[in-house]
Amino acid sequence: MGDHPSLIARLSFPLPRLQLATKPVKLVPVNEDERPLYVRIADELRARIVSGELPAGAKLPSIPEITRLFHVADGTARDAVRALVAEGLAVARPGSGTYVKARPELRRLVRAWYRGGRKGSPFAGEMEAQGRRASWEYDSRTVQAPPEIRQRLSLPEPEGDAVDVLRTDYVFQADDEPVMLSTSWEPLELTRGTDVVMPEEGPHAGRGVADRLLAIGHPVDDWSETVGARVATGEECAKLGRAAGSVVLTIERVYESRQRPVETADIVVPADLFLLVYGGRMGSR
Repeated sequence: MGDHPSLIARLSFPLPRLQLATKPVKLVPVNEDERPLYVRIADELRARIVSGELPAGAKLPSIPEITRLFHVADGTARDAVRALVAEGLAVARPGSGTYVKARPELRRLVRAWYRGGRKGSPFAGEMEAQGRRASWEYDSRTVQAPPEIRQRLSLPEPEGDAVDVLRTDYVFQADDEPVMLSTSWEPLELTRGTDVVMPEEGPHAGRGVADRLLAIGHPVDDWSETVGARVATGEECAKLGRAAGSVVLTIERVYESRQRPVETADIVVPADLFLLVYGGRMGSR
């Protein structure tokens, strides 16, 4: 039966909510379980991984083995394996097979840290607290704000092709590993002609949004973050070095100064790397 005869034998009888036969037949859902077949197969394999029965480094059953065991088509078997890869539970090695992936330790990513009085880049401060070296790549350019960003920043309608925001795309790294993406938008009517117009240039380079805006008289005194989760785009997977279909956490941030939006950002972090932690002193801003 291949590399895992004992595993295959065990899997053949405890599979929940599936009827198996001695010859290839279409699986029949029972107990009102209408989940797709590949989902149920992935669930069974996932349970073996989570329980430790399939430890890190163990080879998963091959596509032909899964096909024979569950009496499904190759495509269904591949979808089940892809689901595990997308979750970060397994890694595919071309020409070798698919293996259980060592689960990284989830790190805390503290949000709203500046309320405690710390200065500088939030990311750099958090990585320093974890004993990791922070670095980032960036690309800044002036553009005309798209409608959604214009709404977040309460910007007026532009005249013609006039540019009205500075967009900066970041790839943040911890010990040279990409761990977070961010796209930041700042109104040029606030920063144009000042020392802080370019986030990574000048006397306030790399200081973080709150410190830079404070330097020109716009203290960040309120904020909001909307957190979500979704499948990463192809571009995000490439930048973060993640497998296609990986899940990411998304943060839509808005900073305000005196009830006026002064910056907004779209932040993306791999769901299997970080726990988002929010906190601050009661009544503090």
